Amino acid sequence: MDGQQRSKAHSNRSNANGRTKSKNPQEIILIAVMGATGTGKSTFINLASGANLAVGDGLKSCTSEVLYSHEFILDGRRVLLIDTPGFDDTTVSDTDILKMIALHLQTTYEQGVTLSGILYLHRISDPRMGGVSRRNFTMFRKLCGDETLDNVLLVTTMWGNVDPERGASRERELESDDILFKPVLEMGARMVRHDNTPERAHDILRMIMKNRRQALRIQRELVDEHKDISETGAGAELGRELAELAKKHREELKEIQEDMEAALEAKDMATKRELEEYHKKLQDEMEKAERDRERLSREYAEEKKQSDEQMERFRKDLEAERQARAERQKELERLQQEFANNMKLSAEAQQELKSQIHALQNRRKGFFENLGDAFNSLFSGHF
Repeated sequence: MDGQQRSKAHSNRSNANGRTKSKNPQEIILIAVMGATGTGKSTFINLASGANLAVGDGLKSCTSEVLYSHEFILDGRRVLLIDTPGFDDTTVSDTDILKMIALHLQTTYEQGVTLSGILYLHRISDPRMGGVSRRNFTMFRKLCGDETLDNVLLVTTMWGNVDPERGASRERELESDDILFKPVLEMGARMVRHDNTPERAHDILRMIMKNRRQALRIQRELVDEHKDISETGAGAELGRELAELAKKHREELKEIQEDMEAALEAKDMATKRELEEYHKKLQDEMEKAERDRERLSREYAEEKKQSDEQMERFRKDLEAERQARAERQKELERLQQEFANNMKLSAEAQQELKSQIHALQNRRKGFFENLGDAFNSLFSGHF
């Protein structure tokens, strides 16, 4: 399918207001969980789904890739949660985080899969929304787009770590500040509290399960509008931040160079050595920021190609398994008929036929019963 056909296919799946129609009310409900490192994303998923995703201590990230929970049933509906790394990961650059999240969102959207909603987690225990939290929230908005905010829940966590009155005061500040949550709340998002119990986690999911599926902004940009990742809202925002960082480092390097010359003139060799070390560190950081800007588009294209090839292998394996299942079904029916026609067989022969039938029935359970395992298997080791 070429780009034009793919775009047409997605247009046919969507109604006039841009919401994607669900083909089947029993389709799996897919919900992404986002937020900064340490806000409790993995903990929430474990509470809600009974999964066992790694949970970090403090602010060290334990989620350095996109992970899926096991499928679970809530109110008779099949639910799958996606754990995403924050744009402040302790081991992976923001460039790689964006590539990782975008690749998953693009690939699933190309397969006709859209999210029922997104949970964005924020620590109410934070005395203020600092620079890291603001960056994460800005990237989150660029990924989602303002037009999908009615499918977003802003979930405040860590209520057990703060005095209730102080937490309520911070909650009101988040709701009323024009540069915090107020703009997105006015555009349809809702803010809720999480008390770190499975019951509350399920209540929060119920608030979003009834939503109609919508494609996120970055999905439409990459698939329907055929943009390069650097041209998307999230890609452009990241490029702007990296450019500003490189510029800041260049200005600092110039100042340090002047200080080094002054130290040399004063024969202050100890200060000169300290400045040289700091100069090298800044130089390395500046070069890394510039490399990250340059490699975003190139590496994303390469990794998308690898993902497409892996998806094609997955499809072929799935089709082969379907054909094998059809053959096993025929064999099962033959054995059942043979058993019915030979009721006078010896007990030993009957038991042997029963064993063969039982074995075939077990194998009919299918390929990748758990959708979470399927996605994790598809993308495992890709990055």
